[in-house]
Amino acid sequence: MDARAAIGATYAPPRPVLAPDALVERHLQLVRRIAWHVHARVSTAIDVEDLVQIGMIALIEASRAFEDRGLAAFATYATVRIRGAMIDQLRKSATLVRSAIRRRREFGEAKSVLEGLLGRPPTDEEMAGQLELSVAAYRAAAAQTNAIRYESIDDVYSDHSDWFSDPAPNAFDTLARDRLRRAIAEAVGALPEREAMVLQLYYVEEMNLEEIGQVLDVGAARICQIKKAALTKLQARLGGLAD
Repeated sequence: MDARAAIGATYAPPRPVLAPDALVERHLQLVRRIAWHVHARVSTAIDVEDLVQIGMIALIEASRAFEDRGLAAFATYATVRIRGAMIDQLRKSATLVRSAIRRRREFGEAKSVLEGLLGRPPTDEEMAGQLELSVAAYRAAAAQTNAIRYESIDDVYSDHSDWFSDPAPNAFDTLARDRLRRAIAEAVGALPEREAMVLQLYYVEEMNLEEIGQVLDVGAARICQIKKAALTKLQARLGGLAD
């Protein structure tokens, strides 16, 4: 083997490094997966969409700071940064006492009940009635339970950034699908909470049965049963609309 052959055998050209915007676009789903796993353990403290916003900011920062030296893939690097950002934010924002956290849970349950009955978000007066409080007392208690604040993704949003681009369907497609979308949303809203969540995680978040089982702390076989029962109910409610 001559010198050039020996060098060729031991040298491999560096892997191409994607631009930051391409890295972000490829790993958007990673943020949602991590957010759902974190949310499963702190569901009373923060909404999953707030975690997604925190994770998105961390993903953007990770894409800018990443240097591919062949030691770790970007997904591994970004996972550590995203999860760390979510946990750090939770620690910084852990200002609610236990009683306030319990009250926040109660308010959330009352709101879910009223939304199911009314088909819309309840007013302050309706929430106060459901909780057997005066409107003033409800508003004061609600203000206390909202002590946690999160920065909006609007602070980092830019109309000129490709990171936030999302080509929308044209107007004709939107109108054609609007009726079916509303019907499906109403049917899913009428499902029990666990069945609706399984469909959300499976079809929207694109998680597999095992991952959903980890979020809900049950086996994959049980998730399969819940999904099948939910789809059967949806088919019965929608009738021939989908056809």
